[in-house]
Amino acid sequence: MSVTGTVCRQILTMLFYMGIGVVLFRRTLISKEGSRSLANLLLYFVLPCVIFQSFCIPRTVEHIQNLLVSFGMAATLLIVSMLVATLLLKRTPIDNFAAAFSNAGFMGLPIVTAVLGSEGVFYVAGFIALLNLLQWTYGQWILSRDRKKISVAAVLKNPIMLSSLAGVIMFVSDIPIPAVMENTLSAISGLNTPLSMIVLGTYLAQTKFSEIIRHGRLYVVSCVRLLLIPCISLLILLLLPQCYEKIALAFLAAAAPVGSNVAIYAQRLDQDYRYAVQLVCASTVLSMLCVPIMSAIAQKFLL
Repeated sequence: MSVTGTVCRQILTMLFYMGIGVVLFRRTLISKEGSRSLANLLLYFVLPCVIFQSFCIPRTVEHIQNLLVSFGMAATLLIVSMLVATLLLKRTPIDNFAAAFSNAGFMGLPIVTAVLGSEGVFYVAGFIALLNLLQWTYGQWILSRDRKKISVAAVLKNPIMLSSLAGVIMFVSDIPIPAVMENTLSAISGLNTPLSMIVLGTYLAQTKFSEIIRHGRLYVVSCVRLLLIPCISLLILLLLPQCYEKIALAFLAAAAPVGSNVAIYAQRLDQDYRYAVQLVCASTVLSMLCVPIMSAIAQKFLL
């Protein structure tokens, strides 16, 4: 199956999961507190397991080289993303944050995994780790303009950072993990896609769809996040030699919609939390059309 076909099938599956989240919330089978608990489960346990497992592969010269290249490209794409968001949306902090950082962990990762398999997580792990680090630091500064809000200790305790560090140590040390632990990690990692989309479904259920449709600003930010930044990222990835096509395809994580963390940080820093949730929901819905388009473009130029 083509990359675009695989992405479309994955998007459809994720839509069903999201629909389940909407139904469960509206039938009060999941409350606001329950959706928050599920989000914490994803952030502090499931996603770190996914990241850690991606590094549980044999240490080879090729893998080391690919890891270094993927980290370098991740840093480049994120810097470009932040620059574009700042240039176009600097006046509105929430818009700036939302456009700069994609939902690479909850939505981008399942798409990359569908296209490249479990190996794809290895290529995108650096992107997710750096994205979370920048959200905890630069992202909070955008919203608050207060350096006191940025805690070095909190950054170091970030579960994504810890799992990435532990994974790199495992990879460099070339320590084999027991089969029982590998099976456990695999089973937990399998929860990432359904749980993340169910959580997004609960967010969508808390927002009036009519308000989203009428809010023109949401379309502007979503276009920057889903079309402009991915297109610029694609142009940069074209500079990679053809032998790194798998790393280039992992850029689909950079084409993911607005990350749900913008709502979390907006609420924590006394910003417009409701608007942040609308941004997440609007860009997630629009991504069902935009991500397959970007995958088709990627397939044409990267393969």
